[in-house]
Amino acid sequence: MNSKYVLISISILAIILLAILIFVGFRPAIKSDSLDFVNLPEGFRIDVYASNLGGNAVSSPGPNPGPRMMLLNDNVLYTSILAQNRVVALPDKNNDGKADETITFISNLNKPHGIGYYSGWFYIAEEHRIIRVKDINHDLIADLDTLEVLIDDLPVGGHFTRTIKIHNNSLYISIGSSCNVCYEKDNRSAAITKCDLSGKNCSVFASGIRNAVGFVLHPTTGKMYATENGRDWLGDDAPPDEINIIEEGNNYGWPICYGKNTHDLDFDKSLYKQDPCRFKVPSLVDLQAHSAPLGLAFYSGTSFPEEYQNDLFVAYHGSWNRGEPTGYKIVSIDMKTLEVKDFATGWLDGINVLGRPVDIIVANDGSLLVSDDNAGKIYRIYYEK
Repeated sequence: MNSKYVLISISILAIILLAILIFVGFRPAIKSDSLDFVNLPEGFRIDVYASNLGGNAVSSPGPNPGPRMMLLNDNVLYTSILAQNRVVALPDKNNDGKADETITFISNLNKPHGIGYYSGWFYIAEEHRIIRVKDINHDLIADLDTLEVLIDDLPVGGHFTRTIKIHNNSLYISIGSSCNVCYEKDNRSAAITKCDLSGKNCSVFASGIRNAVGFVLHPTTGKMYATENGRDWLGDDAPPDEINIIEEGNNYGWPICYGKNTHDLDFDKSLYKQDPCRFKVPSLVDLQAHSAPLGLAFYSGTSFPEEYQNDLFVAYHGSWNRGEPTGYKIVSIDMKTLEVKDFATGWLDGINVLGRPVDIIVANDGSLLVSDDNAGKIYRIYYEK
């Protein structure tokens, strides 16, 4: 065959492949060392805290290969890299706002996601189990002879990220649903479970939560707040993604209710004498559908302007099944008015994905650290007067 026609055929196939990838939710990713594309309020700056932590040539649905959830302990940042099956330590010894090196804290895990620390133990959530391990000599490498398996029978399938928090001597585990929308066989799916720190005496703390990838404790009140990723295939603008206050014993409606207790008639076609959502707990804040809110953090630092004090910052991972893409940004929520405002935008340029924010934590200097599992980076957002 003539080489000219071969090249034409290859080009056509490439265009067709790209169209298919975009249709099913895979969007081209552009690698860039510059962060000039990120839009922030006046006075704020963004730098790269750490890079080369994985990344993707395209943005695909669900978790991408880079860093996911983070933990700041003893002024060292730790992050899970789910696709690499490891957790890394990112020390900043000279306090210049950039990691000095990347140290593998622990490897050979099974999709590690949530990480926590308490009383010398690092807690790590894998897809199927919860473990804990110590770093006795503080060399930022886990001492494997201390490793303990706390729970080894977590439900698997469907959403495979597991997020953990430690509060008041209890371990909280968020497990997403096994499906888009269904009735679960294991009551730990689509729920948050509470256990002793040893992994014993577990019980469902709150249910009806389709996929709370991120949850956090308010620094003053101790109340638990969680993001919620709503189901798919109800259109571009339904159901809303959510922010919820999670309280023990509450049912937040999934799979038959969403948002402000709207009945999902597409899934649940049963007939009722009264509203089946009547005794479910409605959302605190409704967010744009398919934004995929993940990590969240209350601003407890002192370096941001007064207007941001006690705001809730939320990372939108971004849509994959919406006609017009949405998300790919960070918003702030005024907890007095519950008004949602854009804070950091620009990671979506047309159909090109420049990054996908995942988790947010407040650093000791009052800056925000943000993980990006698509670009394989962690950012530092700070304020300069």
